[in-house]
Amino acid sequence: MVNFNGKIVSLDAGLMFQNRAFLYGDAVFETVKIINAKILFLEDHYFRLMSSMRVVRMEIPMNFTMEYFEEQILDLAKAKNLENSSRVRITVYRNEGGYYLPNENSVSFSINAELIENSFYSINENEYKVDLYTDFYVTRQLLSSIKTTNKILNVTASIFANENGLDNCLLLNDSKNVVEALQGNIFMLKGNILSTPPVSEGCLNGVMRKQLLVLAKQIENLVVVEEIISPFDLQKADELFITNVIKGIQPITKYRKKEFSTDLAKVLIEKLNQFISNN
Repeated sequence: MVNFNGKIVSLDAGLMFQNRAFLYGDAVFETVKIINAKILFLEDHYFRLMSSMRVVRMEIPMNFTMEYFEEQILDLAKAKNLENSSRVRITVYRNEGGYYLPNENSVSFSINAELIENSFYSINENEYKVDLYTDFYVTRQLLSSIKTTNKILNVTASIFANENGLDNCLLLNDSKNVVEALQGNIFMLKGNILSTPPVSEGCLNGVMRKQLLVLAKQIENLVVVEEIISPFDLQKADELFITNVIKGIQPITKYRKKEFSTDLAKVLIEKLNQFISNN
């Protein structure tokens, strides 16, 4: 079952053949996490979705309010008995018709939900190896900071990682600086300085990234900055971790021959879970 324009229906593959998201990647999306019938960071997700629609010049219907999307998401989760712990994707796409130039600028949406086992966030203690992906680069532009369905770079790099026994890859921008991982933003701890690339470098304007920038500033003697990270900086780091809304924080334990600690990641996970429990 999926939520298709406000109605919960069985998935029909026939709906997709003229879909502009399928034909041209003409769509934006958000992935949210539900815990105990509550959408985490709903406001941040909603405003990022609306901003993404504006960037790609989609018409925003009058009924696309935050309350409307909350209702649609939770109705689907309830219908699938996934209210306690689930991952939900909302995809908004321009309606069919036209080629590169659409016949009209109206939109439709679909929502799908699937079960996830872990509700609150926890640290994965297993080895987690990464390396750089250098076949293709992320461009430093506004489109790189929003979530569109054009993710062929991430797909190709994921295959590369799998073929080379890696758990993830770090992506570079067209200035050869590190911008993000395949499924989230990158943070680097060096001494008492925690840094993450600024959005202007081409990284996703991540919802979890935003939360951790706030929470990290509450840690005494920790300096939190948004600044460029070069590949050379990785070898000097004390800790590296990846962030996204579904997993929270994923520590990187090994980059090439360099191994990293996970101490700060554990502290931040505790703060994150406490924040969620209190809100």
